[in-house]
Amino acid sequence: MSVPFTLGDLPTLSRSTVDRQEGLRTNPSRLLAKWPDARVVLLDDTGRTPVAEGAATLAFRKAVDFGPEPPPDAVFLGEWQDVDFWSLPGGPSGEADTVKMAGSWGFVEEVPRAGGEVWVDLRGYGDLLDDTSAGLFTTAQALRFWRRQAKFCTRCGQPTELVQFGWASKCTGCGREEYPRTDPAVICLVHSQEGVNGSHVLLARQPIWPAGRYSVLAGFVEAGEALESCVVREIREEVGASVSDVRYLGSQPWPFPRSIMLGFTARADRSLPLVPADGEIEEALWVSREEVREAFANSSSREGARPTPIAGGAAEIILPGNSSIARVMLKAWADAEE
Repeated sequence: MSVPFTLGDLPTLSRSTVDRQEGLRTNPSRLLAKWPDARVVLLDDTGRTPVAEGAATLAFRKAVDFGPEPPPDAVFLGEWQDVDFWSLPGGPSGEADTVKMAGSWGFVEEVPRAGGEVWVDLRGYGDLLDDTSAGLFTTAQALRFWRRQAKFCTRCGQPTELVQFGWASKCTGCGREEYPRTDPAVICLVHSQEGVNGSHVLLARQPIWPAGRYSVLAGFVEAGEALESCVVREIREEVGASVSDVRYLGSQPWPFPRSIMLGFTARADRSLPLVPADGEIEEALWVSREEVREAFANSSSREGARPTPIAGGAAEIILPGNSSIARVMLKAWADAEE
Protein backbone atom coordinates (compact mmCIF):
# COMPACT_ATOMS: atom_id res chain seq x y z
CA MET A 1 0.00 0.00 0.00
CA SER A 2 1.38 3.41 -0.98
CA VAL A 3 2.11 5.99 1.70
CA PRO A 4 2.82 9.73 1.32
CA PHE A 5 6.46 10.20 0.37
CA THR A 6 8.92 11.81 2.78
CA LEU A 7 12.49 13.02 2.36
CA GLY A 8 14.67 9.92 2.29
CA ASP A 9 17.86 11.81 3.07
CA LEU A 10 18.76 14.87 5.09
CA PRO A 11 19.38 17.74 2.64
CA THR A 12 23.09 18.21 2.04
CA LEU A 13 23.44 21.66 3.58
CA SER A 14 21.28 20.80 6.60
CA ARG A 15 23.99 18.49 7.91
CA SER A 16 26.09 19.75 10.82
CA THR A 17 27.76 18.49 13.98
CA VAL A 18 29.21 21.73 15.32
CA ASP A 19 27.77 23.32 18.47
CA ARG A 20 27.38 27.01 17.65
CA GLN A 21 27.96 27.92 21.32
CA GLU A 22 26.07 31.21 21.21
CA GLY A 23 27.09 32.04 24.77
CA LEU A 24 30.77 32.12 23.81
CA ARG A 25 30.23 35.02 21.40
CA THR A 26 30.17 37.34 24.41
CA ASN A 27 32.92 35.49 26.30
CA PRO A 28 36.18 36.79 24.78
CA SER A 29 38.40 35.38 27.51
CA ARG A 30 37.24 31.83 26.78
CA LEU A 31 37.64 32.23 22.99
CA LEU A 32 41.07 33.81 23.33
CA ALA A 33 42.20 31.01 25.63
CA LYS A 34 41.46 28.35 23.01
CA TRP A 35 42.55 30.35 19.97
CA PRO A 36 46.03 28.70 19.83
CA ASP A 37 44.41 25.29 19.22
CA ALA A 38 41.55 26.51 17.01
CA ARG A 39 41.07 25.78 13.31
CA VAL A 40 40.15 28.25 10.55
CA VAL A 41 37.98 27.91 7.44
CA LEU A 42 39.26 30.17 4.66
CA LEU A 43 36.91 31.77 2.14
CA ASP A 44 38.20 33.58 -0.95
CA ASP A 45 36.49 36.51 -2.68
CA THR A 46 34.13 34.17 -4.54
CA GLY A 47 33.20 32.09 -1.48
CA ARG A 48 35.42 29.12 -2.30
CA THR A 49 37.30 27.18 0.35
CA PRO A 50 40.22 24.71 0.08
CA VAL A 51 40.00 20.93 0.27
CA ALA A 52 42.70 18.38 -0.46
CA GLU A 53 42.06 16.93 -3.91
CA GLY A 54 39.41 14.23 -3.59
CA ALA A 55 38.94 14.81 0.16
CA ALA A 56 35.65 15.00 2.07
CA THR A 57 37.00 17.35 4.75
CA LEU A 58 37.83 21.04 4.55
CA ALA A 59 41.52 21.94 4.56
CA PHE A 60 41.56 23.83 7.84
CA ARG A 61 44.31 26.24 8.80
CA LYS A 62 45.87 26.62 12.24
CA ALA A 63 44.51 29.70 13.98
CA VAL A 64 47.93 30.66 15.37
CA ASP A 65 49.17 31.19 11.81
CA PHE A 66 47.00 34.33 11.76
CA GLY A 67 48.38 35.83 14.96
CA PRO A 68 48.23 35.40 18.73
CA GLU A 69 44.52 36.32 18.85
CA PRO A 70 41.60 36.44 16.41
CA PRO A 71 41.96 39.17 13.75
CA PRO A 72 39.16 41.78 13.63
CA ASP A 73 37.47 40.05 10.69
CA ALA A 74 37.53 36.56 12.26
CA VAL A 75 34.11 34.91 12.72
CA PHE A 76 33.53 32.27 15.39
CA LEU A 77 31.64 29.30 13.89
CA GLY A 78 31.35 27.03 16.92
CA GLU A 79 32.93 24.12 18.75
CA TRP A 80 33.29 20.45 17.89
CA GLN A 81 35.14 17.77 19.84
CA ASP A 82 36.72 20.42 22.11
CA VAL A 83 38.10 22.40 19.14
CA ASP A 84 36.96 25.92 18.20
CA PHE A 85 36.34 26.73 14.53
CA TRP A 86 36.55 30.15 12.90
CA SER A 87 36.37 31.61 9.40
CA LEU A 88 38.58 34.22 7.79
CA PRO A 89 38.95 35.65 4.30
CA GLY A 90 41.88 34.25 2.33
CA GLY A 91 42.95 32.79 -0.98
CA PRO A 92 45.47 30.32 -2.41
CA SER A 93 49.06 30.93 -1.39
CA GLY A 94 51.57 30.92 -4.22
CA GLU A 95 50.84 30.40 -7.88
CA ALA A 96 47.61 28.59 -8.68
CA ASP A 97 46.59 26.70 -11.79
CA THR A 98 43.06 25.48 -12.60
CA VAL A 99 41.39 22.10 -12.80
CA LYS A 100 38.00 21.07 -14.12
CA MET A 101 35.39 19.65 -11.79
CA ALA A 102 31.63 19.62 -11.36
CA GLY A 103 30.05 22.82 -10.11
CA SER A 104 26.47 23.93 -9.64
CA TRP A 105 23.90 21.58 -11.28
CA GLY A 106 26.73 19.27 -12.32
CA PHE A 107 28.05 21.57 -15.05
CA VAL A 108 31.82 21.38 -15.34
CA GLU A 109 33.68 24.43 -14.03
CA GLU A 110 37.31 25.45 -13.64
CA VAL A 111 38.49 25.95 -10.06
CA PRO A 112 41.83 27.10 -8.61
CA ARG A 113 44.39 24.52 -7.47
CA ALA A 114 47.49 25.22 -5.41
CA GLY A 115 49.65 23.17 -3.05
CA GLY A 116 47.66 19.97 -3.55
CA GLU A 117 44.39 21.71 -2.69
CA VAL A 118 41.44 22.71 -4.84
CA TRP A 119 39.26 25.69 -3.95
CA VAL A 120 35.65 24.59 -4.23
CA ASP A 121 32.26 26.27 -3.88
CA LEU A 122 29.43 25.14 -1.66
CA ARG A 123 26.92 24.46 -4.43
CA GLY A 124 29.19 22.18 -6.42
CA TYR A 125 31.06 20.39 -3.63
CA GLY A 126 28.86 20.56 -0.54
CA ASP A 127 27.39 17.09 -1.03
CA LEU A 128 30.86 15.49 -0.97
CA LEU A 129 31.82 16.94 2.40
CA ASP A 130 31.41 15.18 5.73
CA ASP A 131 28.74 16.51 8.10
CA THR A 132 31.12 18.69 10.12
CA SER A 133 32.69 20.30 7.06
CA ALA A 134 29.33 20.83 5.33
CA GLY A 135 27.91 22.59 8.38
CA LEU A 136 30.96 24.81 8.86
CA PHE A 137 31.14 25.78 5.19
CA THR A 138 27.42 26.61 5.07
CA THR A 139 27.59 28.79 8.19
CA ALA A 140 30.76 30.56 7.07
CA GLN A 141 29.22 31.29 3.68
CA ALA A 142 26.02 32.64 5.23
CA LEU A 143 27.90 35.00 7.53
CA ARG A 144 30.17 36.12 4.69
CA PHE A 145 27.21 37.19 2.56
CA TRP A 146 25.54 38.91 5.50
CA ARG A 147 28.63 40.92 6.34
CA ARG A 148 29.06 42.06 2.73
CA GLN A 149 25.52 43.45 2.80
CA ALA A 150 25.60 44.96 6.29
CA LYS A 151 28.53 47.36 6.18
CA PHE A 152 26.42 50.44 6.84
CA CYS A 153 23.75 51.23 9.42
CA THR A 154 20.17 51.04 8.15
CA ARG A 155 19.16 53.80 10.57
CA CYS A 156 21.81 56.52 10.12
CA GLY A 157 24.00 55.27 7.25
CA GLN A 158 27.27 55.25 9.20
CA PRO A 159 29.77 52.37 8.85
CA THR A 160 29.33 49.34 11.08
CA GLU A 161 31.87 47.13 12.82
CA LEU A 162 31.69 43.45 13.69
CA VAL A 163 30.99 42.54 17.31
CA GLN A 164 30.26 39.27 19.10
CA PHE A 165 33.00 37.70 16.99
CA GLY A 166 31.14 38.07 13.72
CA TRP A 167 27.56 37.45 14.87
CA ALA A 168 26.45 41.08 15.13
CA SER A 169 27.33 44.46 13.69
CA LYS A 170 27.37 47.72 15.63
CA CYS A 171 26.95 51.16 14.09
CA THR A 172 29.92 53.45 14.71
CA GLY A 173 27.52 56.39 14.68
CA CYS A 174 24.32 55.65 16.59
CA GLY A 175 25.36 52.35 18.20
CA ARG A 176 22.51 50.33 16.70
CA GLU A 177 23.15 46.58 16.56
CA GLU A 178 22.15 44.31 13.67
CA TYR A 179 22.15 40.53 13.50
CA PRO A 180 22.38 38.10 10.57
CA ARG A 181 19.06 37.72 8.80
CA THR A 182 17.57 34.72 7.00
CA ASP A 183 14.96 35.10 4.27
CA PRO A 184 12.34 32.30 4.30
CA ALA A 185 11.51 30.82 0.92
CA VAL A 186 9.16 27.96 0.09
CA ILE A 187 10.07 25.28 -2.43
CA CYS A 188 7.28 22.95 -3.48
CA LEU A 189 7.16 19.65 -5.35
CA VAL A 190 3.76 19.65 -7.05
CA HIS A 191 2.59 16.23 -8.18
CA SER A 192 -0.52 15.08 -10.00
CA GLN A 193 -3.61 13.73 -8.30
CA GLU A 194 -3.42 10.02 -9.17
CA GLY A 195 -3.06 7.78 -6.15
CA VAL A 196 -1.24 8.93 -3.02
CA ASN A 197 1.86 10.44 -4.64
CA GLY A 198 0.75 11.10 -8.21
CA SER A 199 2.19 9.80 -11.47
CA HIS A 200 3.71 13.08 -12.70
CA VAL A 201 5.66 15.97 -11.18
CA LEU A 202 5.51 19.62 -12.23
CA LEU A 203 8.87 21.03 -13.34
CA ALA A 204 9.74 24.47 -14.66
CA ARG A 205 12.69 26.47 -15.90
CA GLN A 206 13.67 30.12 -15.66
CA PRO A 207 14.70 32.05 -18.79
CA ILE A 208 18.23 32.67 -17.46
CA TRP A 209 18.97 28.99 -16.78
CA PRO A 210 21.14 26.87 -19.10
CA ALA A 211 19.30 24.73 -21.64
CA GLY A 212 17.75 21.62 -20.11
CA ARG A 213 17.85 22.82 -16.52
CA TYR A 214 14.55 22.24 -14.70
CA SER A 215 13.50 22.21 -11.08
CA VAL A 216 10.50 22.38 -8.78
CA LEU A 217 8.94 25.77 -8.04
CA ALA A 218 10.05 28.15 -5.30
CA GLY A 219 9.50 31.68 -4.08
CA PHE A 220 10.03 34.03 -1.14
CA VAL A 221 7.57 34.35 1.72
CA GLU A 222 6.01 37.79 1.85
CA ALA A 223 5.50 39.91 4.98
CA GLY A 224 2.56 38.69 7.06
CA GLU A 225 2.16 35.51 5.01
CA ALA A 226 1.84 31.94 6.28
CA LEU A 227 4.09 29.35 4.66
CA GLU A 228 1.20 27.28 3.27
CA SER A 229 -0.42 30.40 1.84
CA CYS A 230 2.87 31.28 0.16
CA VAL A 231 2.97 27.85 -1.50
CA VAL A 232 -0.51 28.33 -2.94
CA ARG A 233 0.22 31.87 -4.11
CA GLU A 234 3.63 31.14 -5.67
CA ILE A 235 2.43 28.14 -7.67
CA ARG A 236 -0.57 30.08 -8.93
CA GLU A 237 1.54 33.12 -9.85
CA GLU A 238 4.34 31.19 -11.53
CA VAL A 239 2.45 28.58 -13.56
CA GLY A 240 -1.26 29.31 -13.07
CA ALA A 241 -1.96 26.06 -11.21
CA SER A 242 -4.22 25.69 -8.18
CA VAL A 243 -2.78 23.33 -5.56
CA SER A 244 -4.26 21.51 -2.59
CA ASP A 245 -3.12 19.23 0.24
CA VAL A 246 -0.04 21.33 1.01
CA ARG A 247 2.29 19.26 3.21
CA TYR A 248 5.64 20.13 4.84
CA LEU A 249 8.68 17.95 4.02
CA GLY A 250 11.82 19.55 5.48
CA SER A 251 14.21 22.48 5.27
CA GLN A 252 17.70 23.45 4.20
CA PRO A 253 19.80 26.61 4.61
CA TRP A 254 20.67 28.16 1.26
CA PRO A 255 23.19 30.96 1.85
CA PHE A 256 23.04 32.48 -1.66
CA PRO A 257 22.80 35.00 -0.21
CA ARG A 258 20.70 34.31 2.93
CA SER A 259 17.72 31.99 2.43
CA ILE A 260 16.23 29.08 4.31
CA MET A 261 14.44 26.77 1.89
CA LEU A 262 11.26 25.32 3.39
CA GLY A 263 10.27 22.23 1.44
CA PHE A 264 6.63 21.34 0.77
CA THR A 265 4.64 19.08 -1.51
CA ALA A 266 1.16 19.67 -2.94
CA ARG A 267 -1.26 18.24 -5.51
CA ALA A 268 -2.64 19.74 -8.73
CA ASP A 269 -4.77 18.68 -11.68
CA ARG A 270 -2.44 18.02 -14.61
CA SER A 271 -5.32 18.05 -17.12
CA LEU A 272 -5.62 21.82 -16.72
CA PRO A 273 -3.44 24.16 -18.82
CA LEU A 274 -0.30 25.71 -17.33
CA VAL A 275 0.27 29.44 -17.72
CA PRO A 276 3.97 30.31 -17.11
CA ALA A 277 4.52 33.78 -15.64
CA ASP A 278 5.88 36.11 -18.29
CA GLY A 279 9.54 36.92 -17.67
CA GLU A 280 9.86 34.49 -14.74
CA ILE A 281 9.09 31.03 -16.12
CA GLU A 282 10.15 30.11 -19.63
CA GLU A 283 8.50 26.69 -19.62
CA ALA A 284 6.53 24.43 -17.27
CA LEU A 285 5.67 20.81 -17.91
CA TRP A 286 4.50 17.60 -16.28
CA VAL A 287 7.10 14.83 -16.17
CA SER A 288 6.34 11.19 -15.40
CA ARG A 289 7.92 9.24 -12.54
CA GLU A 290 9.61 6.93 -15.04
CA GLU A 291 11.23 9.88 -16.80
CA VAL A 292 12.46 11.34 -13.51
CA ARG A 293 13.90 7.97 -12.52
CA GLU A 294 15.67 7.80 -15.86
CA ALA A 295 17.08 11.28 -15.31
CA PHE A 296 18.51 10.19 -11.97
CA ALA A 297 20.00 7.10 -13.57
CA ASN A 298 21.66 9.23 -16.26
CA SER A 299 22.87 12.03 -14.01
CA SER A 300 26.33 12.16 -12.48
CA SER A 301 27.27 15.49 -10.93
CA ARG A 302 30.93 14.39 -10.84
CA GLU A 303 31.11 13.92 -14.61
CA GLY A 304 28.94 16.78 -15.81
CA ALA A 305 25.24 17.01 -16.47
CA ARG A 306 23.66 14.86 -19.18
CA PRO A 307 20.18 15.87 -20.36
CA THR A 308 17.43 13.26 -20.25
CA PRO A 309 14.89 13.33 -23.12
CA ILE A 310 11.25 13.85 -22.16
CA ALA A 311 8.37 12.09 -23.88
CA GLY A 312 8.29 12.78 -27.60
CA GLY A 313 11.56 14.69 -27.53
CA ALA A 314 9.76 17.92 -26.65
CA ALA A 315 12.26 18.78 -23.96
CA GLU A 316 15.26 17.53 -22.01
CA ILE A 317 15.85 17.84 -18.29
CA ILE A 318 18.94 18.25 -16.17
CA LEU A 319 18.12 17.64 -12.52
CA PRO A 320 19.07 20.08 -9.73
CA GLY A 321 22.54 19.69 -8.25
CA ASN A 322 23.35 17.39 -5.35
CA SER A 323 23.60 20.26 -2.85
CA SER A 324 20.02 21.39 -3.44
CA ILE A 325 17.01 20.31 -1.40
CA ALA A 326 15.15 20.22 -4.73
CA ARG A 327 17.13 17.14 -5.73
CA VAL A 328 16.41 15.41 -2.42
CA MET A 329 12.69 16.14 -2.86
CA LEU A 330 12.64 14.84 -6.42
CA LYS A 331 14.57 11.69 -5.49
CA ALA A 332 12.18 10.94 -2.62
CA TRP A 333 9.18 11.38 -4.93
CA ALA A 334 10.73 9.31 -7.72
CA ASP A 335 11.48 6.45 -5.31
CA ALA A 336 7.93 6.45 -3.96
CA GLU A 337 5.02 4.46 -5.35
CA GLU A 338 2.06 6.19 -6.98
